[in-house]
Amino acid sequence: MIDRKRKETLIKGMFFGAASISIIALGLIMYFLVSEALPTFFGFDAMGEAHQGVSFFDFIFGSQWKPVSEHPQWGILPLIMGSVWVTLLSSVIAIPLGVMTAIYLAEIAPNRVREIVKPMVELLASLPSVVIGFFGLAVVAPIMLELFDIRFGVNMLNASIMLAFMAVPTITSIAEDAIHSVPDELKEGSLALGATRFETLRKVILPASLSGLSTAVILGMSRSIGETMVVLMVAGGAARIPTSIFDPVRPMPASIAAEMGETSFGLEMHYFSLFAIAMVLFIITFLFNLLADHIAHKYKQVGAATL
Repeated sequence: MIDRKRKETLIKGMFFGAASISIIALGLIMYFLVSEALPTFFGFDAMGEAHQGVSFFDFIFGSQWKPVSEHPQWGILPLIMGSVWVTLLSSVIAIPLGVMTAIYLAEIAPNRVREIVKPMVELLASLPSVVIGFFGLAVVAPIMLELFDIRFGVNMLNASIMLAFMAVPTITSIAEDAIHSVPDELKEGSLALGATRFETLRKVILPASLSGLSTAVILGMSRSIGETMVVLMVAGGAARIPTSIFDPVRPMPASIAAEMGETSFGLEMHYFSLFAIAMVLFIITFLFNLLADHIAHKYKQVGAATL
């Protein structure tokens, strides 16, 4: 029989090993991205073969992405702007819908309604992204063409609506957990002092759950900016800076997915530039998660005494 001390040591070792594997995997992914992306800027590949590079400034702020033309141009600003605008527009739709759904499920809905609505929201999270993309392509696009009398049914607005559907379950789930974590004595104390349910919700529950709500919003936006299949199917695929919500766009994930199969592995500038796009996307997503962690710790509340 293993004594208690050795058993605890073994369990600690297992958890440490699992955590170490996660950290090592993340480090290897970062190393692979950086090693494949750097030749874009330094003008040589891993085998030492020279090719024409591009400056970091021109790569980020260049307004033309034409990797296969006679005179290639490697500016990814249209791709960045496509990702940013699609993410912001989807957030405008998803954040109010997700947060209000969480408030309704946590504080307003009767138990019978909650038992029906909550599984439906969670079921939406389980839908494959290709199904949501196909829905936007086959159903939403024709409706938009008829409703707005526009040239393209696959555009920034269509992609934003579909991404909002994907972000709502994430926002709702995390926000609902944050609202449920508010101590009951705060709600009861507010009601005992004569506040209405709405006043208690607005002035007590929401401020007390601000940390979790902020995390839910940022993680929902992070989900939107990193989604690939939906934007590949319904964003339109035009690598240009949008001037209208009805313009077709090409976010960064869509460019990587669409063009990686057209390149020669480790042999040309196009290949390395796609990894540079992936590195930029990884940095943006990483910053979103850092911001979520910062907000969660800054506004973290423990019990009623700290509120």
